[in-house]
Formats: sequence, C-alpha cells, structure tokens
Amino acid sequence: MTVKLDFEECLKDSPRFRADIEEVEGDVNELETRLDKLVKQCNTMLEAGKVFCQNSKNFVAGLKELGHHYSSDATMGCLDKFSKKLLFILEAQGEAIDTIQKNVKMKLQSFVKEDVRRFKEVRKEFERCSEALDTALNKNAQVPRGKQHEVEEASNALLNARKASRSGALDYVLEINVIESKKKTEVLNAVLSLMDTQAQFFQQGHQSLKELESYRKNLSDEQTQLVLNAAREKRDMEQRHAAIKKKDMSYDDSIMDYCADAATGIVMEGYLYKRASNAFKTWSRRWFSIQKNQLVYQKKFKEQPTVVVEDLRLCTVKTCVDQERRFCFEVVSPSKTCLLQADSERQQQGWITAVQSSIASAFQERREDTLSPRERLSSVSAGSGVGQEQEGSSCQALEEVQAIPGNNHCCDCGEPGPDWASINLGITLCITCSGIHRSLGVHFSKVRSLTLDSWEPELIRLMCELGNSAINRIYEARIDEITIKKPHPSSPRQDKESWIRSKYVEKKFIQKLPETGRVTPLRRSSARRNRSTVQERAGPRPTLKPKPNRATLPRLSGISPSDLKNNTASYKDCEDEEEDLSGLHPGALLYRSAALQHFPVMADALAHGADVNWVNVAEDSSTPLIQAATANSLAACEFLLQNGASVNQADSNGKGPLHHATILGHTGLVCLFLKRGADYNAKDKSSKDPISIAVESANADIVTLLRIAKMNKEMREMDGAFGQSGDETCLDIFRDFSQMASNNPEKLKRRSTDIKIL
Repeated sequence: MTVKLDFEECLKDSPRFRADIEEVEGDVNELETRLDKLVKQCNTMLEAGKVFCQNSKNFVAGLKELGHHYSSDATMGCLDKFSKKLLFILEAQGEAIDTIQKNVKMKLQSFVKEDVRRFKEVRKEFERCSEALDTALNKNAQVPRGKQHEVEEASNALLNARKASRSGALDYVLEINVIESKKKTEVLNAVLSLMDTQAQFFQQGHQSLKELESYRKNLSDEQTQLVLNAAREKRDMEQRHAAIKKKDMSYDDSIMDYCADAATGIVMEGYLYKRASNAFKTWSRRWFSIQKNQLVYQKKFKEQPTVVVEDLRLCTVKTCVDQERRFCFEVVSPSKTCLLQADSERQQQGWITAVQSSIASAFQERREDTLSPRERLSSVSAGSGVGQEQEGSSCQALEEVQAIPGNNHCCDCGEPGPDWASINLGITLCITCSGIHRSLGVHFSKVRSLTLDSWEPELIRLMCELGNSAINRIYEARIDEITIKKPHPSSPRQDKESWIRSKYVEKKFIQKLPETGRVTPLRRSSARRNRSTVQERAGPRPTLKPKPNRATLPRLSGISPSDLKNNTASYKDCEDEEEDLSGLHPGALLYRSAALQHFPVMADALAHGADVNWVNVAEDSSTPLIQAATANSLAACEFLLQNGASVNQADSNGKGPLHHATILGHTGLVCLFLKRGADYNAKDKSSKDPISIAVESANADIVTLLRIAKMNKEMREMDGAFGQSGDETCLDIFRDFSQMASNNPEKLKRRSTDIKIL
C-alpha cells in the first residue's frame, strides 16, 4: 500500500498539504457518489435477476410440460433433459444472486455507510481544529507587545489550539491513508466475489469466463497479497501514529529547516504575516519560501507565487523593533521594503539567518557562474568606449590594489585572490566577507567590486595608501590578547559575520587609547602654515608602494616619538615640525594626520571614534578635510569624504574645502569636491565665491571646472523632469580632469591673464 500523506507534512499544515487533502476529499466524495450509484444499480440488477429467475423457472416448467406432451417422441425427449439442465442452472443462478447480494451489495453499502461516514466525521473535527488554530494565531499576532496578561492568555490559547489541531491533523491523515488502502481492498474483494460467483455460474457454458480464469487467478493472488500488505502497513501506521502522538505537540514553532541544497530548489518555507502597502496597512498570513534566489509568497498551493524580492543579492534583512507587533523584521530592496512578522522569536531569527545565507549563496553562485577576475579583465570588450574605459579602470584597480602587501588575501578570512574592496576602510575582501560588510551599512563599510565596477583614479590611490596589513594593525592590534579565533576561508558564514561585527562594529580588538590622549591640539608652527599655503606637490607618489611613515604612533608600530625626532636623515625638511601625536585625542589626531597625509594614522583615529568633521578652534575652526585640501592630497580628501566628511563645512572665515583648493590652485581637488557636491556659489566672509577667486588668481582650468558645474546645474534645472542633458558631458570633463590630476598634475599648472567672467 502506498502512503497517501506523510505525518510530518501534516504538522507543517502547508499549502501543499492542503492541496493534497483537497484532492483526497474530492476523490472520496467522487468515490462515494459512484459507490452509491453502483449499489443502487446492483440492487436493481438483483431484483431483475430474481424476476428473471422466476420467469425462467416458469419458462422451464412450460418447457417440461411441452416435453411431457412429446413423451412418446424420443427426439423430443431432449426437452426434459434440457429443462433439467436449465433448472439446475437457474438454481445456481439463484444462489449466485444471493451471494452477490451478500458479498457485493452489502459490503459496498457497509463501506459507504461506515468507513466514508467515519472519514467525514474526522474531517469535520480536523476542520474545526484548524479554524480554532487560525483564530488563536490571529489573536496571538494581534496582541500588543506591552499587554503581558493578554500575551500570556493568547499564548496559552494558541498552545492548546495548536495541540488540538495537530492531533486532529494526525488523526485525519491516518484516516485518509486507511481509507485510501481500504477502498482498494473492499472494491477488489467485492469484484472478486462477483467474478467467483459468475465464474461458478457460467463455468460450464461461457468460454469467455474460462479465458479470464488465469487473469482471475492472478488478480486473486494479487488481491490476497494486497490484503496482507495492507494489514501489515496498517499495523505499522498505527504504531507510528501512536509514537508521534506521544511527542510534545505544544511547541510554538513550525517545523523550520534551512536546506541550501534542497532538490526542489526551496531552501526555506513557512508561514509569515505580511503587512500590506496600502493605506490600511492590513496584515495577512501567507506561505513564504526562498527559491531561485528570490523571496516569494502564495496563499494557495496552485496559485502563481508573488515575488517579494526579485534578486536576493540586491536586498538586506534586519529586525524591526519600532513596531508594536512582535517578532517583526524587514526585507529591504532598492525598489521597496517588505515588513514581515513571524510567530515567535526563534522563527524570526531563523528567517533572518535564512535570508542572509541565501544572499551569500546568491553571490557565491554568481561568482562561480562567471569567469575568473583575471579572465574577465584580459578579455577585450567589443562595446562602447565607456565600457572599455570602465574595464580599463577595473583592470588598473585590481592590479594596483592587489599589488599592495597583504592585499592578495581577504582582510578578514584570508581567502586568496579577493576581488571586492571596502573603499572607506581601504581593504580587499572575498565575496562572502563583502556580503557581510554590505549588511553592516555604508556608515561602516562601502563595498565595491574590483572587477565589475568602474574606479576613479583618486579611489585607486586611496586603496594603495592603506591596505589589509595597515588596517589589520589597527583593528586587530589586540588579537593576541583575545580568545576569539580569526576565521579562515572555509569557516562558516556565521563565524565570519560574528568576527567582522566584533572587529569593525564593536571594535573589540583595537588598542585602547591612553587616558592622556585627551589634550587639546597645539597650533602649527609658522613654517608649516607658510608651506601649507604656498607649496604644491611636484608630482604623484607611486601608487603601488605605501607612503613612508612620518608620524607613526607607538600603538601602531612601536616607534616612539623620540625615534621620530632622531630620524632626521629621511625627513630633514620636517625637522622643525616633528611633534608627538600620541597624546592627541582622536579628533585632533585625525586633524594632524590629515595635514601630514598619513593614512594609517587617519584610519587609526577614525577607528578610535574621531569625528571626521572635527573643528580645530585654535586654527580658524579648520577641519581635517580642509587640512588635506591645503596639503593638496587627493587621496586624503577622498578618504575623508568616503568616511562621511562634509564637503561644504567652512572654517571661521567662511572658506570651505572648495575655497581653499581654489585659492591654492589645486585643480584636481576642485574637480573632486565638485563631483562630491561642493557648493560653488558659497561665499566667504569677504563675499567671494570660488569662481571669483579662480578668476582673480587667473587659473584657467579651475574657472573652466566651476563654470561647467554651474552650467550643468542650470541645464538640469531647465530640463526639469524631462531629462538631464548636461550630466554626461560634465561627467566626461570631470573624469578627464581627475585622470590628469592623478597621473599628469603638471599639466594643470596653466594660468591665463585674460579670463573674463561670463
């Protein structure tokens, strides 16, 4: 006997199970109708048979009397013999009618009246328990978080309803399997009884029944084996049913199993409440599943699933604690946000983990389905010039960034050949760790692909100034003192996620600042102030080598301030400027290191909580970004901007970073600040904006950039909602200036004496 429904499936109460029982119920109803009709037809046949036998006997009696009439005729003597044979056949037919009535009609009638009726009673009890469970679930979901007595009452009601529902479901599944088995045996038994009776009845006269003899025998043997098997399986099902019924069915969670390699492609499924996006914000309970890198839901099994998230790689998931309803979480994608509610905290965490694991799996599948980074970069694109330019920037980014010592392995797990990066941290990552970094939020880590995204020159230079080794010396400074083990490439995703959150969010492994690190910064020496306003860098630093360490803190490298002062052979020009930075608080440390263009110290200051927009009131309320702009460091400015520096924060003279870059003639920085949204109309205390300053200093390139930015904004305002025609040309010009500022800065030193304001 084949088991129609599984007991574990009924505990899930899934749409699939509902569809199966609907199919069984429809089949049983149809079977009941057909059996009722068959029993009526059998009764009509039996009544007709009795009438036929009686009429036949009358006919035989008349034939016998006719035979007596021809008693003197030996030829007609056959009538008497034939009448005796016919009478014998009619007697056998009467017995056959009685047997059919006993073995066919009564058994089929009993199956319909007893077994089918019992099936319907169990079904009614199952439906009643299911309705009670739905009512309890709705009440439990609607209980406000703050009303504890209502929560307990609803939880107890749900506990009892779930226990009764699952008990009723198990009984119903057992009855379904029993009736599925019995409907075969009962019908087969009735048919075989009818065939035996008919075979005996027509044994002497019907060759057709003799031809069915072997078939009848085989069928009889099969029916006997089915009866034996059905009895054995029924016994096993009853034992299993009793064993499962002894288990605790009062637990508050559905059966939840996350299986990434499920044969059906469904890695997770279960019921969740979904809040509608309409004005009423109604909640509906739907069957959700994760399949084919998508999150979908449906109400009925045969309905077309509704897609919530088209591509899991484009979404993130997080708990939602500001809702009055409990166990809520959000699935956020670029196009919409879906608010969901689980039945318990365990289910909530299970779904969040499942979505996060599916996001990681989706990225992993994408990586395996595509070519390796080197193969992608070595292929020549046949597309447009922009595509070739982006491919070239990706190739340059991958080669230069991975050439930095330590960058050829993932910063967090050590997987070789990482092709993802965090641009605000300056590290390289594998695909798994990059997905975890992305889930932290852009205020912690901004993830970009080294092979799929385009890279601006200043970003490449920024990545080359830091690197995995420098960042790990900061964020893993106390790793030897901590018992937590660093994950390796084959570690589970959960271990990697726990490590990354501890490292970058909780910052458990950074060196603690000394208590003395709270003093206010001193003013710069006059020599430094003078040089910072008149000097320009002669050319770009090599991008593949880390910058020499001019102000390394003791907690980073173990070099003391006295060692720095004694190291005058390499830095004779800074003899009068050396200062001990170890006593500065993080904001002042960021400020000083931005002026020195020392990226590891800047990163260390940010790791210790430095305000990226910290103001030095002792130096005209200058900010770290203004210091980096004064030093004409594209990479330092980019680093600060990527970490949240305000491009429009001005000093006490009303001069922002764009003003300072314009005054000093730093064309590359002007281009960078304009790309990052700097206000070219902002006026300082002398009522001068950057354009008037550039005109006065006769810097043709900066005037060009500022005027192009202004014209681009005006064109966008004129186009309004119909387009942004000026953007593409403006971005192309800015891109060219960025390339020139990074690779050929000497070309940006042009001056013009005949510039006129438009």
